[in-house]
Amino acid sequence: MKYTSFRSSHFAALAFAGVAIAAVATSQIDAQSLPPGDLPFGVYDPFGDYSDVSGVATEHLFMPWEDVFLPSLAEAEVYTKARGRNLLVTIEPWTWSRDERNSAKVLQKGIADGSYDDTMRTVCAALATVDVPMTIRWAQEMDDASGQFIWSGWAPQTYVAAYQKMIKICRLAAPKAKFMWSPLGNDSMASYYPGDDYVDVVGLTVFSLQPWEEAIMGRAQSFDDIFGPRYARALQFNKPIVIAELGYIGDSAHVGAWNAAVRDTAQNYPKLTSINYFNQQEVYPWPNGFGLPNWRRVANVLN
Repeated sequence: MKYTSFRSSHFAALAFAGVAIAAVATSQIDAQSLPPGDLPFGVYDPFGDYSDVSGVATEHLFMPWEDVFLPSLAEAEVYTKARGRNLLVTIEPWTWSRDERNSAKVLQKGIADGSYDDTMRTVCAALATVDVPMTIRWAQEMDDASGQFIWSGWAPQTYVAAYQKMIKICRLAAPKAKFMWSPLGNDSMASYYPGDDYVDVVGLTVFSLQPWEEAIMGRAQSFDDIFGPRYARALQFNKPIVIAELGYIGDSAHVGAWNAAVRDTAQNYPKLTSINYFNQQEVYPWPNGFGLPNWRRVANVLN
């Protein structure tokens, strides 16, 4: 749901326009200690806040399928192997050069007529060379209505056909990878389900912005308030469930309550297998004039 062009002096860019992973970090251990609990914890961490923090199970990378320098994935392999982490790789079917992005119509046509087959094959074959356990997540949050993504809000049958084609090609090119179908978690998510043969795990998105919730919804939302309905919708697919993107901002009580809840979930959410924190400031405006929330855990407690 939230993206960045990964420009920072604190880490080495691993690819043109996007595949990046932290190379240098000064850990702030109080802010970056993991929330309590046993559930595996992963992180999207472009600033490297978690590079020296033990107990992180998964490193989350984002990459566009255009303009990406694929040989740089070797550095991602070295980084994750050195820390004993798995990889979650989100592939976005566009370029991160905003002025050069095509439209939903062009993307739909290109996938349907085979114009993107070589792109799919090339990206997945490059990922297959990375000797780290990997889950691939393609064209996430297709049920989002905000207009952020050119692949969201399609007619369900159009998205399903595109997703199935991508997974068929990618399974041949990267046979060891697992594949995550990852809706936002809205009421319409089931209409985009591509079928059991194309999904190994279901990913969901969970963000809490306390000031927005109090202003628009009337009260702050708990982890159960936001995640519970999405989890209930995902149960129908009988797949392992992962929180692919997680972030929360608020006063110390709000953040403390979320910290206490997100990894202590076995009783209420037995199908939830891991969570992945989105440790980066938002770049797509939050609705109702709430700007660009900073989900980064060194900044997510408001005074």
